[in-house]
Amino acid sequence: MNAVVEDKQFRFDWLKWSLVFALAAGAIYGNWYFTAESAFYRVVGLLLVLAVCGFIAVQTAKGAATLELAIGARTEWRKVVWPTAEERNQTTLIVVAIILLMALILWGIDSLLSWIASLIMG
Repeated sequence: MNAVVEDKQFRFDWLKWSLVFALAAGAIYGNWYFTAESAFYRVVGLLLVLAVCGFIAVQTAKGAATLELAIGARTEWRKVVWPTAEERNQTTLIVVAIILLMALILWGIDSLLSWIASLIMG
């Protein structure tokens, strides 16, 4: 029964997406057409059309799924425990030290292999 309800809820998705693309294209054309007007007014107009496009897009199945994903990502983002400045600095120094150590080791191996190759080739 849920599938039937979802189909009815999102049955005109193609029309909604067509409207979104038409509004976006109209906003782009309007921004080009009114280049003589103030940039502030053009940006406000573009933001208003973007808000309307977003509202219409969220009414579709893919738009609703995207909104749900964004809300879930925001929830997970809030669960992240960020390191303190001291932890960040210590970790950065450890990474730099390991990189330098690995660079020295690889330089040593390269020098050794070059020396062996020069002995073999004469």
